[in-house]
Amino acid sequence: MLVLYIILGIFIMAYFAWFVYHQRRLRIRAHIMQEAIRNHDFTFRLPTRGMFSGERAMQEALNQMSETIRQEINQNEVESWERLTRVLTHEMMNATAPITSISQSLLSRPEVKDTPLEDGIQAIYDTSKHLSEFVTSYRKMSQLEKPSFSEVALRPLLDDLSHTYPQLSWDIDVPNITVQADAGMLRQVLMNMVKNAIEANAKKMVIKSIDDNVFSSSHGVFQQVCLYVGNDGLPIPAEARQSVFVPFFTTKRSGNGIGLSLSRRMMLQQGGMLELADQPRHGCHTGFVLTIRHVLS
Repeated sequence: MLVLYIILGIFIMAYFAWFVYHQRRLRIRAHIMQEAIRNHDFTFRLPTRGMFSGERAMQEALNQMSETIRQEINQNEVESWERLTRVLTHEMMNATAPITSISQSLLSRPEVKDTPLEDGIQAIYDTSKHLSEFVTSYRKMSQLEKPSFSEVALRPLLDDLSHTYPQLSWDIDVPNITVQADAGMLRQVLMNMVKNAIEANAKKMVIKSIDDNVFSSSHGVFQQVCLYVGNDGLPIPAEARQSVFVPFFTTKRSGNGIGLSLSRRMMLQQGGMLELADQPRHGCHTGFVLTIRHVLS
């Protein structure tokens, strides 16, 4: 009987020690999520192994909630930039139109012809006309149509893209999966990323499947297919990483800062996302994460 009590006591002590350890792990999880939210980082996905069914369900819900919040924040950010650029382009057109008109009128006057004033007025006219054309072209580009969804086979799309740019070496490691997306928009996003890589003197493109998970939102249950798109071109400066998706921001002399911001808008319209990778993968100096979402059947 004494042996039975001793075994029972050891079992109770072991259970108590495990319970204290388990509660400590839960407190650490809660602290990690609190710190992530405090730092506006909603990318956390904590593992669920070693948890009871109720705890596992709660952790999965929190993981899905973080993804939903991240998507909403990114959507609001893009919409805010859209409203701001809409106002800015309107004001720019209002300011440049009279300058272009007046300078053109002055150039046609005989008292200006063949005088030192002509070169200065011509420069004003050329600059204002170029700015007006740029704003007009941006307006046309930014007025995106609603996506036309269809089932798109990823691997053939990526293989076709690699054939379009034979000057690059390609490392594509993506299974032959089918996503629900606008094929034209998805191809344009990928082409924008390849063009940026070429402008950064890249010689190699890397596209790999890195994640596949399910999450819920107010619109239903979705599956995400995440692709890593990297290149070995010049890296993005550390001070510019936070601004690469800001409209008109560019680190290139000949760039206009439109490609990446429009690419992110295209992906958001398709229920996906385009983000800068936290760390480039081996062999790459710059990397992006392309998230493609489709409704589970």
